[in-house]
Amino acid sequence: MTLPTLILATNNKHKVAEITAILSGMPLTVVPVSQFPGIPEVVEDGETLEENAVKKARTIALATGQWSLADDTGLEVDFLDGAPGVYSARWAGPGCTYDDNNNKLTHALTGVSRERRTAQFRCVIALANPQGKTWTVEGSIRGYIGEQAAGTNGFGYDPIFMVPEYGMSFAELSETIKNEISHRGKALQKAKPLISSLLCAR
Repeated sequence: MTLPTLILATNNKHKVAEITAILSGMPLTVVPVSQFPGIPEVVEDGETLEENAVKKARTIALATGQWSLADDTGLEVDFLDGAPGVYSARWAGPGCTYDDNNNKLTHALTGVSRERRTAQFRCVIALANPQGKTWTVEGSIRGYIGEQAAGTNGFGYDPIFMVPEYGMSFAELSETIKNEISHRGKALQKAKPLISSLLCAR
């Protein structure tokens, strides 16, 4: 029996690896959109994480004629009134690196006490069918911003996002533990029943 195909609407190799790992074991063939040449990258110009996730999933589903899954993730720092939020990936400017973003954030919190460095990661997952209809779920985790980067695993803000329960940054945790407790892991666990009922049960 041919397994149903789910296209991951992201060119971020780190997200592809995490999502593929979390969805492993489901009766699916998970394929990154990079395997579909000629499809332009979706411009993430939404004002919310949900808008961006829906736009990416719907665009790729319509372009490929396949079910598509997209995520949009934001780091919301309480001291900065929720920034960088929807602009997390490009907070330090066009073409910025992960280090650029981390350095900008730690600089913005210079002198701020541990108690006031609280933050949360939020992830919205959107699932779209070939006709462009979408479903969304959300996951989040609270923590705080460390004063300096720690750890070599993960990507993005992982080296400076501290998880109080473990006393370590996301980048210091194993892939298995991070995928169990992270915002993306929680969102994908909510998405699994949707994927099973809408896609795997066909």
